[in-house]
Amino acid sequence: MPIWKLCDLATARYATLCLTSIIVLCTAAEAAPLTQAQLDQLITELDDRQRNSGDWKAQAYLEQKETGKNDTVYDAVFYRRDADDKLMILFLKPKSERGKGYLRMDKNLWFYDPRVGKWERRTERERIGGTDSNRADFDESRLAEEYDASFTGEGTLGKFKVWKMTLTAKKGVDVAYPTVKLWVDQATKNILKQQELAASGKLMRTSYYPKWKKIMSESKGAHVWFPEQIRIFDEIEKGNRTTIFMKRVDLSKLPRSIFTKAWLESKSR
Repeated sequence: MPIWKLCDLATARYATLCLTSIIVLCTAAEAAPLTQAQLDQLITELDDRQRNSGDWKAQAYLEQKETGKNDTVYDAVFYRRDADDKLMILFLKPKSERGKGYLRMDKNLWFYDPRVGKWERRTERERIGGTDSNRADFDESRLAEEYDASFTGEGTLGKFKVWKMTLTAKKGVDVAYPTVKLWVDQATKNILKQQELAASGKLMRTSYYPKWKKIMSESKGAHVWFPEQIRIFDEIEKGNRTTIFMKRVDLSKLPRSIFTKAWLESKSR
C-alpha cells in the first residue's frame, strides 16, 4: 500500500478516536451530578424566579373532581405581599363558598367562614376550600428557607431532561409535608413534577406543572415566573384531583388593608 494511503488511514483513525473521546467526555459532563453547592444555588433560584419584591394579585379557577360526586368549579382571588410574607385568598364562587377566605400572617394560616363569623387557625396541610390544594400552591416559594435538598439523579420526564432531587424539611419549620421530591427541567429550570410524602414515607400528593409563564415586575426589575396550570392528584383518595388555572396576574401595588381580617370580613357583609 502506498505510504500516502497509510497516512490517510492513520489520520482517519486518529480523527475517529478523537471524535469518540470528545463524545464520551461530553456525555460524561452532561451526566455529572449537581454538586451540593450547585443544588443549593438551584433551589435558591427556583424561589427567586417565582418571588416578587412587591405585591401580587391573580384570579384562580379551581376545578375539583371527586369520585362519585359532581365536579365543582371554584372562583377565587388571591393576593400576596412577598416582602411581608402575607397571603389572602377570597372565594367568589360557587355561592356556597362566597365570602370564605384564608389569611396567612405572622406565619399562621387563618380561615374565615362568614356563616359563623369566626376565624379559625388552620394547619399547613389544610385543603383550601376542600380541594386537593393547600397554602403552598398559592403562596410564594420558600424551598430554600424550609427544606434541605439532596440530589438524587438525572432522568427524563416525557420529552424533558430533568434533575431529580429530594427536599427534607428543616428542623422546627412548619410545612404541609416533611419530604418533597422534585423533577426540574434542565433547560428552563421550571418545576415539572412534585411529590409530597408524609413522615411515614407514604405518598400523599403528586402535582404536575405543564405550563409556566413569566411577567415583568417593575418593583423587582426582573421577570417573575408562575405556573399557569397546576394539576394535583390525591394519592390517598385515588380518582380525586384538582386543577388550578392562574389567570390575570397583576403585580401592581396593593392597599395594605387587604392583608387584614377586617378586610375579608367586609367582603362577606
